[in-house]
Amino acid sequence: MNIYIMTDMEGISGITSREQVLPEASRYQEGRRLMTADINVVVRACKEAGAEKVYVRDCHGGGMNIIWSDLCAEADGYVIGYTGDDRYPGLDECDAVILLGYHAMAGTLGGTLEHSMSSASIQNYHINGIPAGEVAIDAGIVGDKGKPVIMVTGDDKVCREAKELLPWVVTAEVKRGITWRGGMLLPAEKAYALLRERTIEAVQNAAFARPLVWDKPITMRVELVERGILPSAYAKPYMRILDGRTYEVTGDTMEEVLFRA
Repeated sequence: MNIYIMTDMEGISGITSREQVLPEASRYQEGRRLMTADINVVVRACKEAGAEKVYVRDCHGGGMNIIWSDLCAEADGYVIGYTGDDRYPGLDECDAVILLGYHAMAGTLGGTLEHSMSSASIQNYHINGIPAGEVAIDAGIVGDKGKPVIMVTGDDKVCREAKELLPWVVTAEVKRGITWRGGMLLPAEKAYALLRERTIEAVQNAAFARPLVWDKPITMRVELVERGILPSAYAKPYMRILDGRTYEVTGDTMEEVLFRA
């Protein structure tokens, strides 16, 4: 079995502050180290559980966050940097996906660093009428390609969100959200032990997981944070404007809908 690890930053063990996840911020280097540490634990646990190949993608911001020189040698490849329209380079070689360091959808009460793609511009997403965040989007993208999400890690809010959407998924709750910029964190030693334990469980039980396939065509409703920033109808003639802050796009796959939005 080959595993693809998709890595965000807000749900990484030890992270609670925007200062840890923004490149221009004062604690960003700390956030990079913490992200790299979580990746190393999960990669090694995948191999320990019997995975033949493990690929990792840095998907936070511009994809230039993890510290390459500190990454473990057990992985078979790290995708770093801009990947264009291909959100999952190398996924075709893999059988299952882990969403590492994820966060709850925008508006989740008490979700640490909750947002949906962009806290600056996106207020809410709805997929086929259902409130949705990045777990739903990424599970849908890989699900369209026949790949199940077998594990999600982050705070209690994103773990609950994942379980409601993917009843079979294994979760690793490395912190409990208190506010959008604060939480109760496990000590590092306990967090890494939990990640190892749950990763082994997820890989060994991957056969019980199922791809998430949304009904087609998929409609994504996008509600913006601020008025006056609707996309141009000339740039997106397929867009259906609902009001001054909300529009919809439709597509045949989740990946198409995401890039159309």
